[in-house]
Amino acid sequence: MKPGFIMTKENFLKGAAILGVAGIIVKILGAFYRIPISNIIKTEGMGYYQTAYPLYVLLLTISTSGFPVAIAKLVSEKRAIGNYRGAHKVFKIALSGLFICGILTSLFVFVLAENIVEALGNRNAYYSLIALVPALFFVPIMSAFRGYFQGRQFMTPTAVSQISEQAFRVGTGLFLTYFLLDRGIPIAAGGASFGGSIGAIAGTIAMVLIYLPKRKDIRKEVRMTEGYDEETTGKIIKDLLIIAIPITIGSAIAPIMDTIDAAIVMRRLQYVGFSEFQANDLYGQLKGLAQTLINLPQVFSMALAISLVPAISDAYARKKKEEIKSIISSGVRVTLLIGLPCALGLFVLGKPIIRLLYFKNTAEALDSTGEILQYLSFGVIFLTLVQSLTAILQGLGRTMIPVKNLLIGAITKTILTYVLTGIPSVNVKGAAISTVVAYMIASTLDLISVKKYAKMEFKTGEVFIRPLISAIGMAIMAKVGHIVFTPLVGDRIATILAIFVGAIVYFLFLIRTGSITYDDFKLIPKGEKIAKILVRLKLLKVN
Repeated sequence: MKPGFIMTKENFLKGAAILGVAGIIVKILGAFYRIPISNIIKTEGMGYYQTAYPLYVLLLTISTSGFPVAIAKLVSEKRAIGNYRGAHKVFKIALSGLFICGILTSLFVFVLAENIVEALGNRNAYYSLIALVPALFFVPIMSAFRGYFQGRQFMTPTAVSQISEQAFRVGTGLFLTYFLLDRGIPIAAGGASFGGSIGAIAGTIAMVLIYLPKRKDIRKEVRMTEGYDEETTGKIIKDLLIIAIPITIGSAIAPIMDTIDAAIVMRRLQYVGFSEFQANDLYGQLKGLAQTLINLPQVFSMALAISLVPAISDAYARKKKEEIKSIISSGVRVTLLIGLPCALGLFVLGKPIIRLLYFKNTAEALDSTGEILQYLSFGVIFLTLVQSLTAILQGLGRTMIPVKNLLIGAITKTILTYVLTGIPSVNVKGAAISTVVAYMIASTLDLISVKKYAKMEFKTGEVFIRPLISAIGMAIMAKVGHIVFTPLVGDRIATILAIFVGAIVYFLFLIRTGSITYDDFKLIPKGEKIAKILVRLKLLKVN
């Protein structure tokens, strides 16, 4: 990227599109992994797996979450003004720091794994936790490379490493789960976890292999740098920490909430009369089955968030206020175009989707999980918004604001989870309700903050109302489709057809309401050809 390069709305959306496509592949592989895994080790095994997983994510968040964003932000800013030497030095120092973080977090879990699962009240989760130790070492290293390439506005390496990581995770995890099943469900769940470690090693190797051939060009760029004093290591570390610490704290809140769930939910369910086995089973329904589907739409919102930080940072460094507003408006609009239909679709088809995917579980477990999913579904809207709005505020240099807002949501969630899960008739659904409320509070506060610090007003009809109308229309037609098709082809095929109908109807609603435009299609590979066809069919107007 040459000095003076302008990071426009189109550039950041194209970067998001690359990560979005990779995310779709990763999630398809993930579904291929989680769904058969859930059918093999059932809700019992998923309870063990999901008890270990939140702590693993928390430790990874502490060691990695803030640094890729900090690296991307600093590298993007320095490259925007032509300081290539400074940009590369940021990467080298960050890589060394994350290497040390990987060693510390992996040793922490290796030594204290048994004590940790005892404290969480689920001793059989030991194998699932210990199997993730290698991942805790390799993921921080991988994240340093990802942050560097993202700062260079080169999203392909991140996409390649994500796909490599997931492919090896799926292959190894499935094999080990089958292979170890005869040795008991707790050990088989540990095999599923170890797939994550193999995936982390594969993803790291992929990033290194992409980086090595580019060293010659990077050195050439560094030699081109003129007119900039080289910053000290201490100064760069300070700059990284100023950005990374607030982001890390904010990013840690979500896995902290999950870890709190693991402790509170299990113990509260047992307090109101459920056995340890029953509590673990319900927790597996919540986190292992329903939560997995809620996480799918995050593929796109996370892709947007990753692209938003360097895009806004670049525009902010050049003091382009109107450009910033345009990027923010597009980011929020696209987030809602993703979150709204996913939320309403999961609500109206929650139970049929659960029956379609997790058919090996008991009818009672499937019905219960379907109800949990319906409660959780509305959280998709607010969770995806939190991710994009957090990235926007980080790009504006307001890194502590989303931290405070999410903390308010987390405190509310903790109180609600404790109270609601202690009501026998509500039980584990209380944790789902509290999750939705937590992200609703955080996203509302984030939106207010974005409007304040970007000094902008959103076009309500364009950004909020039109996507909502399109999503409601889609949900109604999907539900009607399922009702009509079920007597003809059976529940499972009817669910697939209903989803297909919903997708088509949503696409048509988006076009007719003007939620997506001719210019939006131009941002998609080969999208302009599709747009021209739609114009000929008089379904789309040229702006």
